[in-house]
Amino acid sequence: MAAESLFNRPLCVQLRCQGCEERKLNVRVNIELLSISNPVHKKDLAVRLTDDTDPFFLYNLVISEEDFQSLKSQQGLLVDFSAFPQKFIDLLQQCIQEQNKDIPRFLLQLVSSAPVLDHTPVSLNVVETNPFKHLTHLSLKFLPGNDAEIKKFLASCLKCLKEDKMMLEEKLRKTEENLSRQLSYTQQNLSEKSRELDKLKNEWTSYTTALTNKHTQELTNEKERALQAQAQYQQQHEQQKKELENLHQKSIQQLQNRLSELEVINKDLTERRYKGDSTVRELKAKLSGIEDECQRTKQEVLSLRRENTTLDAECHEKEKLINQLQTRVAVLEQEIKDKDQLVIRTKEVLDATQEQKVILEESTEKKQSHIEKLETTIKSLSAELLKANEIIKKLQGDLKTLMSKLKLKNTVTIQQEKLLAEKEERLQKEQRELQETGQSLRMKEQEVCKLQEQLETTIQKLEESKQLLKTNENVITWLNKQLNEIQMAKKLETSAPPHGAVRTVLSPHGLPDRPSFPSSGISHPLSPLYAFQNLAEPAHNRTVSSQYPVPKVPCNTQLSKMNPCSSVQTVAAASSQPANKENGDNLGLESKYFKKKDDSIPLRGLSQNTLNSEYLKPYLPTKAQPSPKAAVTPASAYFPG
Repeated sequence: MAAESLFNRPLCVQLRCQGCEERKLNVRVNIELLSISNPVHKKDLAVRLTDDTDPFFLYNLVISEEDFQSLKSQQGLLVDFSAFPQKFIDLLQQCIQEQNKDIPRFLLQLVSSAPVLDHTPVSLNVVETNPFKHLTHLSLKFLPGNDAEIKKFLASCLKCLKEDKMMLEEKLRKTEENLSRQLSYTQQNLSEKSRELDKLKNEWTSYTTALTNKHTQELTNEKERALQAQAQYQQQHEQQKKELENLHQKSIQQLQNRLSELEVINKDLTERRYKGDSTVRELKAKLSGIEDECQRTKQEVLSLRRENTTLDAECHEKEKLINQLQTRVAVLEQEIKDKDQLVIRTKEVLDATQEQKVILEESTEKKQSHIEKLETTIKSLSAELLKANEIIKKLQGDLKTLMSKLKLKNTVTIQQEKLLAEKEERLQKEQRELQETGQSLRMKEQEVCKLQEQLETTIQKLEESKQLLKTNENVITWLNKQLNEIQMAKKLETSAPPHGAVRTVLSPHGLPDRPSFPSSGISHPLSPLYAFQNLAEPAHNRTVSSQYPVPKVPCNTQLSKMNPCSSVQTVAAASSQPANKENGDNLGLESKYFKKKDDSIPLRGLSQNTLNSEYLKPYLPTKAQPSPKAAVTPASAYFPG
């Protein structure tokens, strides 16, 4: 029995006993998956509740697959037995996440029917709290452990503690050894370093004494030099002081003259400032209106620029897609021309919008230059603002006229906004048309992909059919050669030996080509494949057979009449060679014709099936029907020994 631990953690549980108040208790929940192989392979889920502070607190629950089916039907679970442990662990994890909160959403409740937990059954409930109701997701009934189970549990705990103790002792011993080694090493280093320190101290004392002597001599020399330099600097300072006093008196006289001039200029500037204040206020009123218009135009320009950038990017992408589709699909050119016209229209609309954008940019540049001029005038007139306070009272009447002008400007701006709304509607229409064209282009791309896939499949089928044609052509040529050989053999049989004698014709490969038996009444020769299947190729003629891909009888072959001795030699030579295997000897054909394919014809049945096929019947000679009494005698009967 193998046990796989799935969950082992302490959890905070609410304990509910009959007639007692609720209290919290830390309980360790251990979930294990037990797999039993004898006598039947099955899996059980074991859940154990323990308390780390109380070793006699033990509750067990073992759920088999049959028990789970009843639990599933009782509590309306939607999970199989294989997925139940993980779902139960997920619920416990949610309880762990919520246990530190003041109002937890998920709770674990341990409910007992007795007033005290004293070896009575207990039910563990996973509860979800709502403002409306407490929902119990799962309720498991645990049984208290008997003495044997408690002893077994305590023994396992003791074993684990002993193993932990042994591990800690080993770690302690290793750390002590390491620390002792490090201590000895550090003590050795300390002694060496102390020796080096003593040497350095001695060297340092000698060096410091030498330096002090040098520095005392240098200090005396420097003091003498400093006294001499001080006397020189004092003389120079007195001379510079006299020169600076003279310069200071001259600068004071110049500044007094400058002050008188500045006072005169200041009076003129104050008069100008009063005049400038009046003009500045007028310009401020105008500037506020122009700034509002400028901000609106800037916002419009920004929105138009963004739209233009998006439209330009989309146009570039679509132009690329159109170029690709024109090269790939020649059949769909007529439909694409209609869509091209739509694209041209959209381009014209885009060009119009770009022209409007250029006009707006020029207007904004003009306004910016005008604003810069106004700013320069404001800077020049800022000094004359004080004089404008007296003229404000006179210009109140002018302000009323300006307000009427502002109302007119507002009406003009409203009309411009209406025009902008119309332009936006046009742009939205163009965008919709572009989206429709994009969708149609995607549909055509999908159709092109399908056509390409069909093309690839047809090309593959073509290649396979070409390969099959090549193999069929090779087989037909080979069969034609065989038919030619048969016809030549028939012609040679006309010049046959007397009745009752056996003749064998040797092929260029050294094999007996076809034995004919006149005494038996068989007038047709045997097929050349018969000779290749029953007689092996001699060893001295294998090099010759590799040069000739197809076995054939040439027209100038001479028949040799064999005596019994020569026949014995040929049969012995044939029997000494190993018989041709089904795929081992290539029978004169190249190796590529013997590769096994799914649609190919097996080679073994070529000698009979191909000769009996319908499309080869016109090329085959007519066979003479043997007499019913005639029997084919084996070749060994004609060769004694």
